[in-house]
Amino acid sequence: MALKLFGTDGIRGVANKFPMTGEFAFRLAQVLSRLICQNTKRVAIAKDTRVSSYMLEAALTAGFTAMGVDVVKMRVVPTPLITSQIMALDVDMGIMITASHNPYRDNGIKLIDRYGDKFSDTWTEKVEDLLTSDEKFTPDPEQIGKVYKDKMSVANYINGILDLAPSADALKGLRIVADCANGAFSKILPDVFKHLGAGIITLSNQADGYNINQNCGSQHTEHLSEVVVQSHAHLGIAVDGDGDRLIVVDNKGNRIDGDQIIAFLATYLKNHNMLANDAVVATIWSNLGLEKYLHGLGINFYRTPVGERYVIEKMRQMQASLGGEESGHMVLSDYARTGDALIAAIFVCLAFLEDGRQSSDIFPIFQKCPCSLSSVRFRNADAVELAFSSEDVQNIIESAKQKIENAGSVIVRKSGTEPVIKVRVEGEDAQLVDYLARQIIETLKQHAD
Repeated sequence: MALKLFGTDGIRGVANKFPMTGEFAFRLAQVLSRLICQNTKRVAIAKDTRVSSYMLEAALTAGFTAMGVDVVKMRVVPTPLITSQIMALDVDMGIMITASHNPYRDNGIKLIDRYGDKFSDTWTEKVEDLLTSDEKFTPDPEQIGKVYKDKMSVANYINGILDLAPSADALKGLRIVADCANGAFSKILPDVFKHLGAGIITLSNQADGYNINQNCGSQHTEHLSEVVVQSHAHLGIAVDGDGDRLIVVDNKGNRIDGDQIIAFLATYLKNHNMLANDAVVATIWSNLGLEKYLHGLGINFYRTPVGERYVIEKMRQMQASLGGEESGHMVLSDYARTGDALIAAIFVCLAFLEDGRQSSDIFPIFQKCPCSLSSVRFRNADAVELAFSSEDVQNIIESAKQKIENAGSVIVRKSGTEPVIKVRVEGEDAQLVDYLARQIIETLKQHAD
């Protein structure tokens, strides 16, 4: 079935508008209680810093406890923290309330299984089916859940992060600027870097519920770049609101492409015999230049559909320890179950210090193939569906794929979080790439008016 509520990373929307309402969150908790929470009858709930996260947390808590399920409140923590610590909490599942890199008006709900993995398509469909059914739930007056506060997960997570560094002062001599997006990493990230000996200037770590991702973080690195240059820092790093996405800026303020970071990490891990199975996994969105570079190092390269969950699934299949997305999700599976911006940032910094050059001299590591990346915005999700399935759009996409043949790729996909269709054309011939991209964009825009 085509999922109506769940996108590539849970459910997302504008807070206080369906489906991001208290009523919906209450019913979702009831559904999850029935389908999932039948073993320990406990669930962990975490959230980011946006103001609506408290409303959704309260509604979910009410729904679960009404169905006799205990709730462990983890409070404000990054997504990678709940995925790494959930097994120690002895729960049936976890929930992360976040809209990731989106503005504060948006929010979302990510479903995490008891092992720290995001729900599979099969389980998501089961949840969707029951959510959208007419079934009513009758809570038992004799079975009401309790609410507990988690007191150990943050300390355990931080200690685990510190232990993965080769020494207590592994980042001594490093000057870094960190943009915390006024999000879930606002306190943890700068504390960890200070503990490891780095000199750090911290930006956007004063969350007020409304400023998460506002002109800061992974999507807005302009100010970060300015401060890096002004302060003569070695590097700048930016995370998103829930801490699973990392963006790096070099000493000249240039934003470094996510594919370049994957290449940098792969090189470092291979040099240290830490790249399991000599394999790296990325998505169809990664540049052909990355694939060529890794093959040149004798590294096997595998692609998946867009979405961190698919990257992780492929990593496990190929027994790989490194995977990622051009957008900034970096998965080092020997240390984290999902993308963890803090862990990835530490490894980037360790690799940088070992290299010894200025970051602007290190990057770019490889030459990118010509690539055109554009987005066309529509009124709503229905308009996206109509445009994407229209005959003229499908014809122009198929024609472009035939023209570029084996010398590149054409990817046109619906965003999982916004009413947007993304167009990516890549190939050896820059003129052909631009021509094909313009044709597709112009055809899509005829449906966007």
